[in-house]
Order: sequence, then C-alpha cells, then structure tokens
Amino acid sequence: MERNARTYTVKQVASWSGVSIRTLHFYDEIGLLRPAEIGANGYRYYGRDELLRLQQILLYRELDVKLTEIARLLDASSTDRVAALQAHRLAVEQRGARLATLLRTIDSTIADLRGETVMDERGFFDGFDPATQARLEQDLVDRFGEQIRPHIEESRAKRQSWSRDEQLAIKNEGDALTRDLAVLAREGAMPDEPRVLAAVRRHHDWVAQSWAPRMPTRISYSELAKLYVEHEQFRAHYDGFTPGLADWLAAAMKSFAERELA
Repeated sequence: MERNARTYTVKQVASWSGVSIRTLHFYDEIGLLRPAEIGANGYRYYGRDELLRLQQILLYRELDVKLTEIARLLDASSTDRVAALQAHRLAVEQRGARLATLLRTIDSTIADLRGETVMDERGFFDGFDPATQARLEQDLVDRFGEQIRPHIEESRAKRQSWSRDEQLAIKNEGDALTRDLAVLAREGAMPDEPRVLAAVRRHHDWVAQSWAPRMPTRISYSELAKLYVEHEQFRAHYDGFTPGLADWLAAAMKSFAERELA
C-alpha cells in the first residue's frame, strides 16, 4: 500500500481522536482496532476504514459499553455502518434527552434550596436512569440467586420511604464517609488498623440504614466488599474518589467483618 494522504500515523490519529497512543496500541493488541499497515520501521498507519471503526469504538465507549461487547457489536455491524450509526444516533439522542431532564432537575433543586420555589419530592429524581438501577438489581440476582430478591424489594421500599431531606442527608453522609476513607487509603493505612476499623464501622452502619430491618452480617458484608471490586459501577464510584479505593475498602470491609461481625 502506498503511504500517502490516505494513511495516517498513530500520532496523528491519537491527536485527532483524543485517544492516547498507548490505548491505540492496546486496541491493536486485543484485535479491536488493527492498523491498515505496519511499516518496515514498525510504525502503525491507519486509513479511512480504521478511522471510522475508531469512531464507532468511541461512540460505544460514550454509551458505557465494555470493550469485549464493542468487538462483538462491531463485527456484527461491519457490513452496514450506516445502520450502526443510526443506532448510535438514537442512543445518543435518548441519552441527550435524559441529560437535559437532569439539568432541569438540578436547576429546580438549586431553586428549591435557595427558597425561590417549592419542588415536588417526586421531581427530585426526574431524569435518573431507572434502567441502571434495574441492571444493578439483576446483577445481584445473577450473583446471589432468587433468594436475594426479597432483600432488594425491602431495600427499595426503605429508600422510597425516605423524605427528600433524608435522602440528601444519607447521600451526603456517604460521600463524607467515602472521602474520609479515601484519605486513609492515600496515607497507606492498613485495613486492620484501629482507625480504619473505626471508619469501616461507620460505613457498616451507613449501609445498614438502607438494609434495615436486616443488618449486614459477616457473610453479607463480605459479599458486598466483593461486589465493590467486581462490579464496574461500584468500582468506578469508589475509585473516582481516589484510585485503588475500591480494592482498599473491600480489604478493610473483609477485615472488619471477620473481627467484628457474627
């Protein structure tokens, strides 16, 4: 293949797409995005087809699709890119509508907190994705079996019984607690240190608020720790406070469960 304006270096593609060179190399290694050719100097070169495939990869990533699933979807839609893009457009349009609703919810909440208007409590959750909660609940059923479903229903009913102020207070408490745990993790505190066990007890008590009347036991609290590291959304939430927090917290929770819970 003659190298001309129709092919581009990995550095150019990285600059245009915002994807790092290292990530492009990784995509090549796992077979997700192969370069059009590799020169005698070992450099990767990409053509129009590869740029279009990268665009689709990034669109799927925007929709939180896992890389393994992206590969399957791309292979399935490789013969009809227009249809694939139309599907992307619909998904992005739906997400845009939901985000617009979330913006209105945020603005209305700010106005309510400032005393400028009174917001209906049900409107406090306009725009939040019920499908995300449904997927999480199904993940729990898949992991623990149908016997977990009554616990999920009880927890949902408990949360729905909270007033808006109670919901805000519990969320703020959880965020403050997680920030404190993140400080301990960054300091290199060991999971079995007394100060860590004290902080984890606060976490245990915070979790218990939504599990009531059941209390987290040694087994269930340890399983929750496993969920924090194995479930993508939980890991992203905690690692968003500080990298590695999900693993550190899981170890601390398991230590606490072994020492403190029946």
